[in-house]
Amino acid sequence: MSAMRIVVIGSGRIGGTLTRRLARLGHDVVVAGARGPEALEDLARETGATATRASDLPADADVVMLAIPLGAIPSLSPLPRGAVVVDVANYVPGMRDPEIPAIEAGEPESAWTAEQVGRPVIKALNTITARSQQENGRPSGAADRIAAPVSGDDDAAKQRVIELVDGLGFEAFDAGTLADSWRQQPGTPVYGADLPLDAARAAIAAARPEQSTVWRDAVRARTG
Repeated sequence: MSAMRIVVIGSGRIGGTLTRRLARLGHDVVVAGARGPEALEDLARETGATATRASDLPADADVVMLAIPLGAIPSLSPLPRGAVVVDVANYVPGMRDPEIPAIEAGEPESAWTAEQVGRPVIKALNTITARSQQENGRPSGAADRIAAPVSGDDDAAKQRVIELVDGLGFEAFDAGTLADSWRQQPGTPVYGADLPLDAARAAIAAARPEQSTVWRDAVRARTG
């Protein structure tokens, strides 16, 4: 696919990994954070990405990737209107997120995120660890290629994200609407499993809402 202008909000393990990999693929990457460009100087120097504040994003961005804790989502400045918004994060209460009652009650994490940013959102790349994203991308057709579910309501935006994920070396597939995106949340069979395509599709079909609840309770028990 042709090079795009991609904003990565967040510079932690996932955000930093995406910045490195997308820049290596030839995309024009802008990395943003709440602490400002000074805190991102090393990453920008390493990758050639442009560092900026999360409140000062380029208006001409093609894609914005949200790689920050969900608790920080409500305080984001308005996102570029023409950009496809991709949620790559996960809700981790008790460790890095405050408890979010709507999600605890069963609202899909990315549906909640879409409400906070006031924009359609595509859910992708949340099931693959930072290490696998850094080391385990494979060319199309490779037998050991990891599959990556992509969920959302805008078919054109979803296809753009599928192509972007494919370029990163993962077998992206349409996993349904944003309302279906709970099937790829933490605790479900596809999460962190690094499955091939057929097994990943089966895992999506086998997901149950209570699996995420059990996972969250386990995280709280470990961190409480």
